Amino acid sequence: MWLKLFFLLLYFMVLFVLARFFEAVVWYETGLFATQLVDPVTLSFNKLKTILECRGLGYSGLAEKRDVRELVEKSGDLMQGELYSAIKNEKEQAESQSESSTTFSGEMHFYELVEDTKDGIWLVQVIAQDRDALLSKANWGKMVQKVSQFGIRTGTFNCSSDSRYCRKRGWMKSTLIMSVPQTYASKGKVMLKEYNGRRIETEHIFKWMTAHVASRIKTIRMSQQLVEEWHPSEKHPVKMFLFAKLAQPPAFFSALSVKFTGRIEFIFVDVQSWDNITSLEEIGVQQLPSYILKMPEGIYRYGNSIGEFISLQAMDTFLRSVQPEVNDLFVLSLVMVNLMAWLDLFITQGATIKRFVVLISTLGTYNSLLIISWLPILGFLQLPYLEGFYDYSLKLLRYADTTTIASWVRTDWTFYSSHPALFLSTYLAHGLLIDYFEKKRRCNNEEENPNNLEWLSSLWDWYTSYLVHPITSFHNFPNESDWDDDPNFLLERLAFPDLWLHPLIPIDYINNLPTWRFKCTQVCGPNSEENRQTQGLNSEHEEHGCGKERDCAADSCCHSEIGGDVPCMKREAQEQQADWSQWPSDMIHCTECVVCLENFETDCIVMGLPCAHVFHQQCIVVWLAGGQHCCPVCRGPSYKRKPVRSSGLDLLEQQE
Repeated sequence: MWLKLFFLLLYFMVLFVLARFFEAVVWYETGLFATQLVDPVTLSFNKLKTILECRGLGYSGLAEKRDVRELVEKSGDLMQGELYSAIKNEKEQAESQSESSTTFSGEMHFYELVEDTKDGIWLVQVIAQDRDALLSKANWGKMVQKVSQFGIRTGTFNCSSDSRYCRKRGWMKSTLIMSVPQTYASKGKVMLKEYNGRRIETEHIFKWMTAHVASRIKTIRMSQQLVEEWHPSEKHPVKMFLFAKLAQPPAFFSALSVKFTGRIEFIFVDVQSWDNITSLEEIGVQQLPSYILKMPEGIYRYGNSIGEFISLQAMDTFLRSVQPEVNDLFVLSLVMVNLMAWLDLFITQGATIKRFVVLISTLGTYNSLLIISWLPILGFLQLPYLEGFYDYSLKLLRYADTTTIASWVRTDWTFYSSHPALFLSTYLAHGLLIDYFEKKRRCNNEEENPNNLEWLSSLWDWYTSYLVHPITSFHNFPNESDWDDDPNFLLERLAFPDLWLHPLIPIDYINNLPTWRFKCTQVCGPNSEENRQTQGLNSEHEEHGCGKERDCAADSCCHSEIGGDVPCMKREAQEQQADWSQWPSDMIHCTECVVCLENFETDCIVMGLPCAHVFHQQCIVVWLAGGQHCCPVCRGPSYKRKPVRSSGLDLLEQQE
């Protein structure tokens, strides 16, 4: 897990450097930065209208370019990044088809999505029974595109699908309905507004919508009111102020007030009729317009750092980082955990099927642990004793998110979220590099990776070894259970729940394993005459100054139990001393038990497993009775008989 976390942090550093590289390329080609201010005088009339469209300001009564330019200046400073984003969004809307709109099937569907949604704005076109729609299909598509960029959802309710509900509501003619949260509290009431205007142009309908949404925002027109609202309050510790010479706030500012209901209070300060602005200078407002975030820790002027554009998306990202909700933190942790889990696809080496099996297992494990970890956190956050801890955590988060580094991170987040193909391609390239270096490391360690067929075969063996075991026979099962004689036996089994976590395998198969005595053609024990002769030869070698390094190779010498390292016979000669005629024909010849690492003594009892490996009887019985029903050497199942393969000679005899 720590390795994947390291690779993920390394990937984020690569994304940060890559974003700075793209900025350098743009600066080299155009000589402009995204944070560079743009003079509205140099822009064309169409570009100025595009900026007003993105900010949500109406310009229907403005015919001259100067009036449009002044409206842009009154709403906030214009940067190169905002201009680029506005032009790009306009092109995407022109190329793409109309945005998706919900079609309501009846009363319950309408109530669930519109009336029960407390933190969103809806625009619904009601089509009366046997009547035409108020807006044509083309105009409705334009309206949907216009309001969707501010997070306003749209839908169509045809009264022919539920005429009773239309009569209940009094919708006897085709009209437009807008739902807006009525109170400033989270999960408050929703009010439905009906459009009663005579003109059905999109500009007039949008102006009607923005006027109703702006009515939710607290508007200050007197300096005395500003002093009262500027003081911190326990109910709304974080406030977002807009100081501007406008009749009403922009639509994006009003839409954000609905989105952050209950978390941040939005206040619009209209200074058009103010003769004395000394009160503004006293609270730190140096220029107009200004977007000021008032926090218990101080004030923060939005728009001074990189990526802080006067747009819905940029300010939404900023406010979510400063005052997040629990769902934002959960989504962020979910993205991080899944990015870490997908790295297993590149870290795991071997067969392709193995990679995906490990990936699916990791995704399931990580997401399950994440959900299980969040459940107690949500419970703790609801305790009244932890309110101080929660407030202190938000304070530290606000301190961190108002730094320059945090503004760089938000800018990169916005950039890569608007270019998902670039994000996915860089993630894939990063994973392929990890795969390359991991393969190189495995090659240096001389580790062999099985192919797909071999890995599936080993997976099937593992499955049959640990999941599909023989069912315990009941003919040897005692009539009286040990649980009746000793109640502590049940408690021990509950403390170590092998009954349900591991399959229960009968050990009566151990009695059927082949056993025999180990015999030697010559006496080869440690106290034998031959061994004493070997010690005599060793002393003669020492008298002549011959060491064991000169007389025998390192791989043909052994350690004597009598005393010191002595030259011994080669393994081939030692194997010739054992009487292999006593061994079963299907057993592997060996002279040492790998469990105790001791050589077989004469007349000792040895036992063979179905895989043909041989051990001391006492050693292997203790091994198998301890619950490890596999060979210590090859891990083959010890309770399964090895399939007998017919040799070529047997086949010839059968044919004859």
